[in-house]
Amino acid sequence: MKHHETVPLIAVTHGRGAWLYDKDGRRYLDAISSWWVNLFGHANPRINAALKDQLDRLEHAMLAGFTHEPVIQLSEQLSALTDHVLGHCFYASDGASAVEIALKMSFHAWRNAGFTDKREFVCLKGSYHGETVGALAVTDVPLFRDAYGPLLRPAHVVTSPDARGAQPGETPVDMAHKAARTLQVLLEERAHRIAAVIVEPLVQCATGMAMHDPSYLTDIRKLCDRYQVHLIADEIAVGCGRTGTFFACEQAHIWPDFMCLSKGISGGYLPLSLVMTRDPIYEAFYSEDLARGFLHSHSYTGNPLACRAALATLAIFDEDDILNRNRVFGARLRAALAPLAQHPRVRHFRQCGTIWAFDAVIDDTAPAATFSRRFFEKALEHELLLRPIGRTVYLMPPYILDDEEIDGLAARTLATFEAVIADSPDRSQHGIA
Repeated sequence: MKHHETVPLIAVTHGRGAWLYDKDGRRYLDAISSWWVNLFGHANPRINAALKDQLDRLEHAMLAGFTHEPVIQLSEQLSALTDHVLGHCFYASDGASAVEIALKMSFHAWRNAGFTDKREFVCLKGSYHGETVGALAVTDVPLFRDAYGPLLRPAHVVTSPDARGAQPGETPVDMAHKAARTLQVLLEERAHRIAAVIVEPLVQCATGMAMHDPSYLTDIRKLCDRYQVHLIADEIAVGCGRTGTFFACEQAHIWPDFMCLSKGISGGYLPLSLVMTRDPIYEAFYSEDLARGFLHSHSYTGNPLACRAALATLAIFDEDDILNRNRVFGARLRAALAPLAQHPRVRHFRQCGTIWAFDAVIDDTAPAATFSRRFFEKALEHELLLRPIGRTVYLMPPYILDDEEIDGLAARTLATFEAVIADSPDRSQHGIA
């Protein structure tokens, strides 16, 4: 609130493709997909058409005792994408709600199976899974823990497989195995009390785009099976093609017990989230006893408009062969970003699918938030919407950029970085005139 006394809010009037436009006619390339949700551009004609058609059919109906075609079709299509391993969907409206559902469902399924002591959870160091009370319990961000710690049920925090932590001679695979061993030590001691492990597969996004090798997922899947602990995959940010496969877990050739989806699933149009799970979890709640049933509900669960937007999004994936196109797009943007990757103030330039990130070596004595705000403001001057996480600058653009937009994004990001460096108090220490 205080920040906007000097940096006013930008009044957006409309969007078109990868661009947002303000009331004064200025435009901004949405290089972070409006917080990772807008996969196919603003005002996408195909998603628009689907929603207009749905508006004349059904805007909303509760799912208590009712169902409707869009939610049935969406559930079936998503299940098919997991080879029907995850054959059941429970719907909500936002990512944090999906995490809450997965945590509750894991605990309750174990209780129904007679394992009443299994009520603890495990998350990774630096993890972020949402800001509701249950989701915050498995979020390892000091700012939130300091503010809301008294409200939270503490989780176990284990080593992150973040490849940036590799010592000389270590590979990302080494980091993955080493991190998995710390989880094994914990499970050996407390598996009888632990319900589930939650992880963002391949990329811990809000912690600074911390990327890890797929072998970590393979390792922890085996550990969860061995010690009878559920695995929750939070694919809210990394799902829907963002890491190169539709689900990030596919790259490790594993499926979790619970898969949380949100953000891009509706193409960035309407709030929608869901948890996918397996037959044994579903069967744990199948009973005449109401107390054994899963106790959770949302008024807008499975909203037909949101589900129709999701179906239109999945149709674009299929009709336009998006996953293969994204491989070409990813290579093209990586090549355009080469001058930035080689910049002397850039560390750990990295890519996973259509996520690019680097850590800025700048202003070591200043708060990370100072760099983030300065970069955001400079980016706007270069017609870019970019919001670094601390000193980590990342790009997570829509999948629709053409060659001109790709080149422009790379050039403007570099120009923004140079402008921030020029204004930095430590520029003389690094030979910057």
